[in-house]
Amino acid sequence: MPRSDRRSDNRKTENKINKKGIIAGVILGVLLLGAGGYTVQSQTYKERFLPKTFIGDLDVSQLSVKEANEKLVQAQSDLSFVIEADGKEWKSFKKTELGLESNFETELEALQKKQNPWKWGVQYVAGPTNLKLAPSAFNEETLNEQTAKLETELVAWNKERTQTKNATLERKESGFEIVPEVQGDNVDTKKVIEDLQNQLLNGASNIELTDFIVKPSVKSDDPKLTQELESINKIAQVEATYVINGNSFQIPSEKINEWIIYQDGKVSLNRELVHAYVTQLGVDYNTSTNPSTFVSTKRGEVSVPAGSLSWTIATETETDELIASILAGESFSRSPIAQGSANSGSPLFGNTYIEIDLINQHMWYYKDGQLLLDTPVVTGKPSTPTPAGVFYAWNKALDETLRGTNDDGSKYAEPVDYWVPIDWTGVGIHDSDWQPAYGGELWKTVGSHGCINTPPNVMKQLYGMIDVGVPVLVF
Repeated sequence: MPRSDRRSDNRKTENKINKKGIIAGVILGVLLLGAGGYTVQSQTYKERFLPKTFIGDLDVSQLSVKEANEKLVQAQSDLSFVIEADGKEWKSFKKTELGLESNFETELEALQKKQNPWKWGVQYVAGPTNLKLAPSAFNEETLNEQTAKLETELVAWNKERTQTKNATLERKESGFEIVPEVQGDNVDTKKVIEDLQNQLLNGASNIELTDFIVKPSVKSDDPKLTQELESINKIAQVEATYVINGNSFQIPSEKINEWIIYQDGKVSLNRELVHAYVTQLGVDYNTSTNPSTFVSTKRGEVSVPAGSLSWTIATETETDELIASILAGESFSRSPIAQGSANSGSPLFGNTYIEIDLINQHMWYYKDGQLLLDTPVVTGKPSTPTPAGVFYAWNKALDETLRGTNDDGSKYAEPVDYWVPIDWTGVGIHDSDWQPAYGGELWKTVGSHGCINTPPNVMKQLYGMIDVGVPVLVF
């Protein structure tokens, strides 16, 4: 090859090399320039959110923490919470009025720091990033204060609505019956307030009051209610019989029905009404305050006042026992619990007794209806009369000395062979050998200090015939 041709080829090769170098240099320069710009931009995103960054529906792209906070605060201030009733707005609040906190800088700063500023370029290509804040915070004091006011309004509103009622048992003329439940449209205000607070904290914007309508918890077909009705009817139909002074009578079923109370699924009796009934029994039957009718030997039917042989119904105890007996649901017969010297169920006296007629100044002793002894006596003088009453011989004693005070204030001590006390004041039946005679009008002049003076020989017989506890009727 000629030398001139070789020189020409070398120059072409050198020119190609020079062009490639220039292009490479330009590319390198561009790359260096781009890298420098990317680096500068990356430094910017150290303090700002990356492109396509959202918090909820709010775009915070390229915003600083402060700018993002301001945007969020503005958005929060516009947030409302609506309470609806039957699909219509009943009440509306700004969430900030309910205590919504409105400063997110601390949390935003933490979220921004987690972003990689070197990825800002990639972020343009990638999809949007949605960051999440913690659930909205509310000032507890403000929230509680505002919801308390709301609850007061809600209660007033609720009163105007139909109230839901459980099926229950009610007293009717014919007895207790099941009254069906009522499905109202009132709401559970406590649950409304509780759910409202939860919904606020979870970011919700409304609640519907009709979601909280109260449902009846007891319906007419409830087996428990049916069982309770059976229990009440069983109690109402109890045959409650009292045996007092040997006579029996039944408490009217209408009366028992009046006493029954059904409340909160429980059956009880009105203690006040039962107590009043037992109290009236005492008024009518207590032998400690009521006289007894007695068919006397000479005067026919007489009324004998209450005396030491008597009883008084223990009202409080008997009330409780009567209630327990009725609630047992079984028919029963009982005599009242009483205090005293006699049994409330049995006749106060039968056909064995001592009879002392103050007007006729005479004494009789009957045993099992048979007259075993009778005698004239001398009873208390006008200044110390023998008390009338239904008494009993609560003791028998031999060779006693009776002591007391005479009308003039002097003391006396009178020995007797036979002594039968009949009351708690010192009155009794005894022999009296100092009396010249018995019966007639002698009691007015030589009457006793209240005892029944009896001829000594008769008193000896009587003492041997009677037992302690024998009734003594003085009238």
